Amino acid sequence: MSHSAKRSRIELMLLVLGILLIASNLRAPITAVGPLVGTIIEDTHMSNTMAGLLTTLPLLGFAALSPLAPKLARQFGTEATLLAALFILTLGIILRSVPSVASLFLGTAMLGLAIAAGNVLLPSLIKREFPHRIGLFTGSFTLTMSIWAAIASGVSVPIAQGLGYGWRVALLCWAGLSVITFMVWFRQLRHTPPKVPMKVIKAWSPLWHSKVAWQVTLFMGLQSIAFYSAIAWLPEVLYDKGISLSHAGWMLSMMQFISLPAAFGVPLLAARLPNQRGIVTVTAILYIVGYTGLLSGHTEWLTLSILMLGLAQGSSISLALTLFGLRSTNAHQAAELSGMAQSIGYLLAAGGPILFGFFHDLTHSWNTSLLFLLTVSILQFIVGLGAGRNVTISVSKDQVA
Repeated sequence: MSHSAKRSRIELMLLVLGILLIASNLRAPITAVGPLVGTIIEDTHMSNTMAGLLTTLPLLGFAALSPLAPKLARQFGTEATLLAALFILTLGIILRSVPSVASLFLGTAMLGLAIAAGNVLLPSLIKREFPHRIGLFTGSFTLTMSIWAAIASGVSVPIAQGLGYGWRVALLCWAGLSVITFMVWFRQLRHTPPKVPMKVIKAWSPLWHSKVAWQVTLFMGLQSIAFYSAIAWLPEVLYDKGISLSHAGWMLSMMQFISLPAAFGVPLLAARLPNQRGIVTVTAILYIVGYTGLLSGHTEWLTLSILMLGLAQGSSISLALTLFGLRSTNAHQAAELSGMAQSIGYLLAAGGPILFGFFHDLTHSWNTSLLFLLTVSILQFIVGLGAGRNVTISVSKDQVA
């Protein structure tokens, strides 16, 4: 029986509200930075390389804390660990708005570590509380995360420049959302389930020796490379192909919004299917069509290409998160798989934008960089066929579920 079955209707509603509020904090504090990078550089006189570190630091924080988050949850409880993460997130957001370059980077690192805990533990919490509704709740929290990420990208400049509050206030305002989430989530400490004995935990399969765990991990990592490379470089690619910078920025925003239907719908579909190989195949086709359109250089194909890439990205991230629950046998194993996949996945993602730029510097052509992402999508398809099998991680070996 799931723990949610023991809750009253009001308590269950507060749990769902808390999950969605935590999801709203998992990308917004990061995506709010991108549109303000130019302003931050001008105000602080830092180099472009240092400014790029502002977007890389959270990803490195994801990679560093992701494998530790399940262990913290076992020691202190998932609810308490998430509450502590929200507190650290708030401190990080406040600290990065202090007039100091050192505090800007320290606060950014802190919020990256805090968000990592939510990234890892929310899928396992859903597995524990809603084992028969993994698709619905994974889709809901992925959709919420994506919506707030897009909102943060859109309102940063209007707050900083349109209202005249400056970039520090534009970044600081997201502390309000994390404080509200902290207050709502505090009530969940009453529902922390009993700790699982360590001897039981040690009996579970070591994920690092599991074939399907590595397939899920690589699927997560490869889709992360594609997403963060596109977020960092797509406007420059489009500008080089004759699109104005303002239009290119709009198309980047459109790509994020078009991903929303897939982000919500794919987990629902994935949870109902006997395996997820069909979704993996359709996602790969969308990627291939999208990148081929960009490589063609024909401007009439650009909008269609962006639409295809947006759908592929929404499908990829939501399917990766859903696989944490579908491929695991219990909530603790789901947390361990989530930690492993996100640790390696975001470490790969941190290198994606760097390689994308490196290939351009090497060949002076964005087509080489796009071919790099096309190759990534093909590799994602190959490992996805394995990750999409109807198997779960067992104590001794991967067995058919």
